[in-house]
Amino acid sequence: MLASLASVLSLMLSTLLMMVAFGLQSYVIPVRSVAENWSTLTVSVIATGYTVGFTLSCIITPKFVLRVGHVRVFTALITLLSIAILLCGLVVDWRAWIAFRAISGFAISGSYLVIESWLNERVTNENRGMLFSLYLITTMVGTIGGQYMVPLGDPTNTSLFILCGVLFSLALLPTALSSSPMPAPPAQARFDIPGLFRRSPVAVVGGFLAGALSGAWLNLGGVFTQKIGLSTGEGATLLASLLTGSALSQIPIGRASDRIDRRIVMVGCGIVGVISCLVMSASIGSSPTVLYIVAALVGSVLFPIYALNVAHANDLAKPDEYVEISSGLMITYGLGTISGPLMVGPVMDRFGPAALFIVLAVYFALYAGYAAWRILRREQHEGLVAKTDFQATTVLPTPGPDVTSPTAQQASQDGLIEDDTVPAWERQPE
Repeated sequence: MLASLASVLSLMLSTLLMMVAFGLQSYVIPVRSVAENWSTLTVSVIATGYTVGFTLSCIITPKFVLRVGHVRVFTALITLLSIAILLCGLVVDWRAWIAFRAISGFAISGSYLVIESWLNERVTNENRGMLFSLYLITTMVGTIGGQYMVPLGDPTNTSLFILCGVLFSLALLPTALSSSPMPAPPAQARFDIPGLFRRSPVAVVGGFLAGALSGAWLNLGGVFTQKIGLSTGEGATLLASLLTGSALSQIPIGRASDRIDRRIVMVGCGIVGVISCLVMSASIGSSPTVLYIVAALVGSVLFPIYALNVAHANDLAKPDEYVEISSGLMITYGLGTISGPLMVGPVMDRFGPAALFIVLAVYFALYAGYAAWRILRREQHEGLVAKTDFQATTVLPTPGPDVTSPTAQQASQDGLIEDDTVPAWERQPE
């Protein structure tokens, strides 16, 4: 076990530094946007640049990995992250920020893919749970730690932007200097979202709504904390409370969904989301402690629901289809993250910060309602397929499937993954 941990120690350290910078970046951007008196709609448009870049990277980055390998791509992506945040500090114009945030979204998405495919090659069935738990803890601790750095500086000048760029650059050092062998290149993924919808409508619709929920919160949550008058320290605690609630609830939700129809759990999560969001919107003006508690309840279902959709889709699939399904759902999720901020921003401008959670409550209601409708339309396929294990996700669902998994490698050997001309990276879609 210690040997396995040592083999990924440098990767974990790079991940920690990257997520600290990511947490700092994800909070300082909306705080600075509010300080510039940009409208919530403008902030939403900037956020859309980020989500578009994130989604495109799901498709494009693996092609670069095939060409030049994991380490070079990771180095290039972290460099882009550093450049993008430094440019945000140098050129404070919302139109330029759309492009800068698109670069950032592309780079962070690709970095997730490189890290996770690298990590997957280092784990075995015996230590997979322990190492991925460590990975999830690392991402959460790094993100929260970065958010708490905002109160230490002044978002209205360039100091925090420079610090963020430095942290991204530092994230390069552990992997660049590591002597561990590099992971094998991934196999390419195809996407067949219509086919995935025919197989599992609730997974596709739920994945899109999960993306809309997380996209709206991740990009406008910082704006919400500023609009309701919280200090940067209190805002960081509220954001941290939501992430903590998400981390604590993933295992209970996963275990419940492994024992009963996952769609019933989806309905339950949607109901909890509706209630907690309505309570949050009504709690504005209450003590920060009340807001922290309610935020944790919102977080307990906001991020884990995506993993429910992935697990449900995989329940209806053959082992050689898992990668195709994960790829398709990630694209669906990405489209949701694009729509979320664009839908919520204008509503917040019109009706105030409380409208953020009203819209999130509507999304949760749609999520629960559609899952309930699908239960009435189609019974659970008990006995036809064995349930796959629920797998927790990071703070933000990662851009692609396990491209170096034994399932993927066997699929390639069996001819289930086609070759293009050179090593074609083709995976399953759905």
